[in-house]
Amino acid sequence: MEADARPDGREDGQLNDTIFALSSGAPPAAVAVVRISGPRAHAALEALAGRLPAPRMAKLATLRAGGEVLDKALVLRFDGPASETGEDVVELQLHGGRSVVAAALAALEGIEGLRLAEPGEFTRRAFENGRIDFAQAEGLADLIEAETESQRRAALALAGGALSRQVASWQERLLAIAAEVEAMLDFSDEGDVAAEDVGPPLSALAAELDAFIARPTVERLKEGVRVVIAGPPNAGKSTLLNVLLGRDAAITSEIPGTTRDVIEAPVALGGVPFLLVDTAGLRAGGGRIETMGVERARSQIEAADLVLWLGDAADRPERALLVQAKADLVPPNPEADIAVSAKTKQGLADLIRLLIQYSTSLLPIEGETAINDRHRGALIETAEAVREAASAPDPLLAAESLRRARFALDRVTGRAGIEDMLDSLFGRFCIGK
Repeated sequence: MEADARPDGREDGQLNDTIFALSSGAPPAAVAVVRISGPRAHAALEALAGRLPAPRMAKLATLRAGGEVLDKALVLRFDGPASETGEDVVELQLHGGRSVVAAALAALEGIEGLRLAEPGEFTRRAFENGRIDFAQAEGLADLIEAETESQRRAALALAGGALSRQVASWQERLLAIAAEVEAMLDFSDEGDVAAEDVGPPLSALAAELDAFIARPTVERLKEGVRVVIAGPPNAGKSTLLNVLLGRDAAITSEIPGTTRDVIEAPVALGGVPFLLVDTAGLRAGGGRIETMGVERARSQIEAADLVLWLGDAADRPERALLVQAKADLVPPNPEADIAVSAKTKQGLADLIRLLIQYSTSLLPIEGETAINDRHRGALIETAEAVREAASAPDPLLAAESLRRARFALDRVTGRAGIEDMLDSLFGRFCIGK
């Protein structure tokens, strides 16, 4: 009989499979970790090692397949539901050579009922078995992709359940208020609960949600603060880009107009992500190609979070720091915010400090729970429904608004309305995670 199809496109039979995969980096390595999860995980370990170790106790075992020794490995057994995926789980810590890993995976593939895991399937099973919620799974995906300290900290907080705990607190308050509204409907003739009793707590909750919504989203941490380096030709823009990056990303020359197109380069400065953008020199005239470069430079200036302006103070655009480049060659400019020299490194440390200081207003604050655009959308819907409930002229309308608020809040942690996002999220994970 064929397995029944699920709303998310998966089949119920897939959830009963036992899956395995290499969960550590590609060999060769000192140690390779292979994970097995599902109803036949313990049977698979017993088939390879001869017997099962005690739960949660590492045991040195000789692994065999077809009478041949595969490896001597540390093996661990975890019994569901108290495991990472909520299922029976086995971990094999092998010697990390390519042939050892290949032989172990081939042996597992030969055991009936086992198959290679799909990308993100271990984490997906943890979600579907209630070990983590959707927001925590998003945090794990962000953690895998984190490239800076700020990204890592924000991802760890999300994966650790910081947002989930906050949402649970809001849900508890909503439920308490909803109970009072239901009491109005059930006992309206007795007058025990008045509409003014729920208005103030709902308004306070809406204000709290608005403050959370106003926070910078985690997407800023991924994309970086957009810093555009602009000014006239031959002002030292590309040289400044290269020295901030610590590598030659742009061609530099004394010939004006060398840079014709936009050059984007991500960099972490002091653990903070930035996207540095080098642009063509701004001047009138020039050929058709240079004119196109100037137009693109002006577009980049308009889209910038911050501009490092290497031109005259009178031409400084909005959101710009006036940077005097080539400070080792020219006299000081009293109007400049900072003077730098790529050759002597004068002022570069101060410039980086200014960039980091400016970024604090655009990025999530360290220690605060960072939300993403999906969370923000759900919280906006929640806040709107809460405000509607607070101003509703009738308890019946207030009760309906509160139900919508609770549903929207459930979308943050994946308790409702996220079926269309499951494949997209778990597809971000590698095989074995």
